[in-house]
Amino acid sequence: MAFEFDFDLLRDLTETSGVPGYEDRVRELARDELEANTDHVRTDAMGNVVGTIEGDADYSVAVAAHMDEIGFMVKHITDDGFLKLDALGGWDARVLRAQRVTVHGEEDVTGVFGSVPPHTLDDAEEGEEEVGDRVVDLGRDAEAVEELVSVGDVVTMNQSTIEMGDSVTGKALDDRVCLFAMLEAAREIENPDATIHFCATVQEEVGIRGATALGVDVDPDLAIALDVTIASDIPGVSEDKHVTSLGDGTAIKLKDSSVITTPKVHKRLRSVAEAEGIDHQLEVLPSGGTDTAGFQNTNGAIPVGAISIPTRYLHTVTETANGDDIRATIDLLTAFLESEDGAHDYSL
Repeated sequence: MAFEFDFDLLRDLTETSGVPGYEDRVRELARDELEANTDHVRTDAMGNVVGTIEGDADYSVAVAAHMDEIGFMVKHITDDGFLKLDALGGWDARVLRAQRVTVHGEEDVTGVFGSVPPHTLDDAEEGEEEVGDRVVDLGRDAEAVEELVSVGDVVTMNQSTIEMGDSVTGKALDDRVCLFAMLEAAREIENPDATIHFCATVQEEVGIRGATALGVDVDPDLAIALDVTIASDIPGVSEDKHVTSLGDGTAIKLKDSSVITTPKVHKRLRSVAEAEGIDHQLEVLPSGGTDTAGFQNTNGAIPVGAISIPTRYLHTVTETANGDDIRATIDLLTAFLESEDGAHDYSL
């Protein structure tokens, strides 16, 4: 299908590497987009990027989406030249088998996660897997590996982003698809009354660290975070555990394990979606945290809301989101921000 958004930018954002604390390459893309579509841009000591559109009202809104993807750091190089890794973010070790990676050493080097052929395994060896048990094979002898790779180098999954029917699939849609939606809203919004801070944050996958720092530095009157959410609408999962469904629209978050969004904020998000005819669904996420929590009470209590993009197969290299849901997210965020002028009462 022909998506109603800039697929090339989305592909660039998702295919670019950037693990927690090392978001440099993604940050360059985000800065370029924000410099073209906001009044001024700054980067803080952690690497968060904030692009601000100055409004006329004495009222400010922060919008946050994180730049980092889950990945790894090299913790040990064996005598045979294999790499042992430490996880940066939450991985299910089972999905790592037979996957390609990029090791960001002296140069970018391709490797593969090694695995033992099933023909040689007995039942006793088919136990629980841990990330620390996996090794990366660079296809080189130990001497060549030592010249290219050092302890502390970071590792990302090697995957392309493609169109798949009505959907987009690839790595790092968490949270680059929401970073993309935020950047698109910054491009589309015109003359907002409120001052809007578009915040591309760091280190969300290791504890919502970048947004927590920004909650103090930006200190907005209202914060809206964007992140992916679970869409387990697949065979074998009971309907009560789907959380959201692909193709049913953008998701308005009511809670996750890190935050309960402000009722007046999520009700107004719903009213904007209804008034604009934007497909939407409600999200009650039983586990997982988002940047929303980084703003809610970091510098005193402020009202918060969150918009999510339903995504299947989270924290794998085949994360999948529906094109219409992505467009609905851009539309809802844009319409909501354009109608924010400080007159809406979110007090309790």
